[in-house]
Amino acid sequence: MRHASIYVTRVLVPTNVAPDVITWVMLGFGVAAAVVATVPHLWSAVVAVLLIQLQGLFDCVDGELARWQRRTGPTGVFIDRLGHYITDAGLAAGIGVRADGGFGHIGGWTALGLATACLILLVKAETDLVLVARYAAGLPKLPDAVETAAPRRRGLREVRRWVAVVPVNRALLAMEMTFLLLIAAVADAAGAAPTATLTLSVVLLATAGFVVVARLPSILSSSRLK
Repeated sequence: MRHASIYVTRVLVPTNVAPDVITWVMLGFGVAAAVVATVPHLWSAVVAVLLIQLQGLFDCVDGELARWQRRTGPTGVFIDRLGHYITDAGLAAGIGVRADGGFGHIGGWTALGLATACLILLVKAETDLVLVARYAAGLPKLPDAVETAAPRRRGLREVRRWVAVVPVNRALLAMEMTFLLLIAAVADAAGAAPTATLTLSVVLLATAGFVVVARLPSILSSSRLK
């Protein structure tokens, strides 16, 4: 995406558009993708994928523009994280609505999608609360080293190493989630029932539940809170 974003950034530099405006645009693409994903048709899955690709593009552009204009700050970071919170959770909820047949047929699958969305928000909160806890305790900024995130207990380290081989947590991110949605939409279009979308809804819920439970001991047993 960086290979494309630099050209968009180059066009925006002379306009003096604020980086935070671009970040809001990025957030808007995520909301649009979540809404479009609720429509139970193949075309909507394709559009959702394209919208998230545009979100990824502008997610690069806002940072490049901020660094060029020397306008980096906490506001941009806040909007950026808010955008990813809303997008990832919104897509999960949207897939649940889609599994029910759209907004006109809201039912149990929508509730399942909302449960998945809540778990995704909890996963993100677990990660961000590490930074909050360190700040509240007066600890310095967390280093980026991988060793810091690794659990100190051998058993947990082994589990983490095996899970890293198949990073199931990435299924909860917008880019991967829309690709999975597209695969499910193609499978549903080839069949007579939305079986693939229903399966995807269950898989996302199970994955989110697993990541929430698994991440807690991983964080508590690592050096991130030391």
